[in-house]
Amino acid sequence: MKIVILGAAESGVGAALLAQAKGHTVFVSDKSPIQPVYKQKLTAAGIRFEEGMHTLEEILTADEVVKSPGIPEKAPVIQALREKKIPVISEIELAGRYTQARCICITGTNGKTTTTLLTYHLLKEAGLSVGLAGNVGYSLAEQVIADEHDYYVVELSSFQLDDTYDFRAWVAVLLNITPDHLDRYDYSLEKYAHAKLRITRNMDSSGFFIYNADDEVIQQEFASVFSQTNLLPFSLHHRPDYQLAGYYTSETRLCTNLAPGLNEQPEEISTAGSPLIGQHNRQNTLAAVLCARVAGLNEQQIEAGLATFRNADHRLQPVGEIGGARFINDSKATNVEAAWFALDGLQQPIIWIAGGTDKGNDYSSLLPLAQAKVKALICLGVDNEKLKASFGSIVPHLEETQSMAEAVRRGAELAAPGDVVLLSPCCASFDLFKNYEDRGRQFTAAVADLGNGGMRVGG
Repeated sequence: MKIVILGAAESGVGAALLAQAKGHTVFVSDKSPIQPVYKQKLTAAGIRFEEGMHTLEEILTADEVVKSPGIPEKAPVIQALREKKIPVISEIELAGRYTQARCICITGTNGKTTTTLLTYHLLKEAGLSVGLAGNVGYSLAEQVIADEHDYYVVELSSFQLDDTYDFRAWVAVLLNITPDHLDRYDYSLEKYAHAKLRITRNMDSSGFFIYNADDEVIQQEFASVFSQTNLLPFSLHHRPDYQLAGYYTSETRLCTNLAPGLNEQPEEISTAGSPLIGQHNRQNTLAAVLCARVAGLNEQQIEAGLATFRNADHRLQPVGEIGGARFINDSKATNVEAAWFALDGLQQPIIWIAGGTDKGNDYSSLLPLAQAKVKALICLGVDNEKLKASFGSIVPHLEETQSMAEAVRRGAELAAPGDVVLLSPCCASFDLFKNYEDRGRQFTAAVADLGNGGMRVGG
């Protein structure tokens, strides 16, 4: 077949390399400039590509198109493909055709990356042959070329799930569903939920669906995609009304039962050694532990793995202290729910840095937390009007800037010893930064600069 790949970053280049390895003719098209590292990979493989444009005449000769998850349905190139009825799939769909490995697939609005990394860590530490892939930044398709693993732990965004059809997860995990990316789903929470629930598509009696029984939207929408698979619901609480596969019996002890409803003895596991904090991370841990149990790990292996785990950057990550105030990088908090977890989890007074590209956010759930905990709000974005309107009458002090260095400097000036300066933006990063990682790195660098004599706080 002739396969055209749209987008030449991690997933697109991985898909191109896999398609070529399987004997297809491949052409790659990216409307933006292609990063040198990916250009080198394509050139070394002898794959034709274009950058800075989409040549429709060439693209429309494809038998099949693999689309980058970042390209929206309304993009002219996608509309042209739909008109010609040319199949459009995701990198994940392509990769799934060429591996018999068991895929543990994790989605949800928040907590995906932490749960994916923790699940991978638990399996790897226990000696299983496991790969890490998907939205964490590693192409599943490229790994499938060699296909050396028995398991893959795959983080999947709703965008990656949108163009899957025959792909089948062995274990599917759904952590939560809250409003996010609604601009891609006609501002419909129901359509967004169905995109997430697509993770259960094609599952059968050999698979396992791990889901959050405490999440109202999952409860509402779950029945619409009922599948013949093993259901493993989890909760932060032991609920006699629910046949749970996992729940907590105390702050640091959880129970798992892979045959809920049967009179099997639940297995108790201690989470006391885990470095993760906050209620949301207790949910993430429970989901990861259930994945590990399904993969055959015992209590000792899981407890040992929990104790040696270190989370990824930009997720409630302490990055320094200036004048007795702690600076925390939570740049990954690109939506209201994630920011809620950050504000809720901190007990100290907060200087909050927020703002960016609004994705249809409703800030009302944050108002009580902001009123109780936030001393000052520094709005860091091109357009801060919605933040100002929402929080202006709630927080004692509000100001705005379009410079990260200035936001950090002002945060240090406004903070007293014992306070926390928290970057938890609530919004996408694309107005002032390349992505949330760039935003988090700039925050971390600005804190380091300030701490190294860029400013004498209180001096």
